[in-house]
Amino acid sequence: MNDQGIIEVEIKRIVNTVAGCGIFLGTDEKIFVIYIEPSIGAAILMQMQHVKKPRPLTHDLIGRVFHSLGVSVQRVVINDLKNNTFYARLFLKQENELGKKLIEIDARPSDCITI
Repeated sequence: MNDQGIIEVEIKRIVNTVAGCGIFLGTDEKIFVIYIEPSIGAAILMQMQHVKKPRPLTHDLIGRVFHSLGVSVQRVVINDLKNNTFYARLFLKQENELGKKLIEIDARPSDCITI
């Protein structure tokens, strides 16, 4: 845990289920599951396994746009759980000839993980 009370987690496993996919996130001490759409689960797996795709997926496009604009993902914070829905904040840093800019955006955890 860092000084802001944030615990760093990693993807432990992605499992296909009848209703979609489960992403198991956590530490060595604790794991939790976020259920997502099958297509997002497949995109995350392809990214993790460095699968070459014939055409960019939406998340690949976003990554390329970020790169072109000098934007990098600093971190993702899963900050809330309401009515069985997880919420996240995507923290971006833009750095170019005009200076540095930090940006915080509301986003779905699964989209953040894929990006």
